[in-house]
Amino acid sequence: MGNLSTIGRIFYGIAIAAMGLLTIYYRNFPYMLLPPGHSWLTNHVLFIYISGALLFLAGACIIFEKSMVPISLLLGTVFLLIFCFYFIPYELRTSANYMHFGKWENAAKELALAGGAFVLVRKYVLFGTILFALTIVSFGIDHFLYAKEAADYIPSWIPNHLFWMYFTGSALLGSGAAIILNIKPRLFAALLGTMIFIWVIILHLPKAMASPFAENAGEVTSGFLALAYCGIAFVIAGATGRTSTRPAR
Repeated sequence: MGNLSTIGRIFYGIAIAAMGLLTIYYRNFPYMLLPPGHSWLTNHVLFIYISGALLFLAGACIIFEKSMVPISLLLGTVFLLIFCFYFIPYELRTSANYMHFGKWENAAKELALAGGAFVLVRKYVLFGTILFALTIVSFGIDHFLYAKEAADYIPSWIPNHLFWMYFTGSALLGSGAAIILNIKPRLFAALLGTMIFIWVIILHLPKAMASPFAENAGEVTSGFLALAYCGIAFVIAGATGRTSTRPAR
């Protein structure tokens, strides 16, 4: 599955580069990159431009494997620090119901991106795999918690929306748990990546094309975020073992 790892790396790099471009274009960070209430960061346009440019360059370096190891380590560390020192304090401070699982959805997205960056580094692939798999389990739980509310997100031409919400939630839970428990992790990661890629094609792409500029390109961002998850899963599937990936250049 070595080629699958290459495809996954490219997908992840494209997603990171696209988020950088969206940051520059809208002069604001993607909705899941920082929690609300940090105007002291988002009001500084120069900081936003620099951050967007760095995200784009990081994505490009990952795509073309240029200084990929240090850049992935730095990217993963930044995402993890944002999760630990921005999202966690924000949720604990502002949410009266912070124990509710769904409140942590955007924080989990940040953690998934962090895991993806670490998965690209052979020395930290196990750490990154665990981070990513934990977020996949959390997304599976969200599918059950918000099945009725999110059912309309499924295209109208697909019947039995609620069934598919529960089915995909079960698939996320099962694949995430299998990867964590090291039960055929490469197989389940490949199946997970394939499922998410199908979502990108039939769910995210049509919605992004229908309203590309709505809510600071929120649908476009969600599409690239799903592509990043797909890429991370493919990198894990293409790894030579649980604790190693092919050498990075």
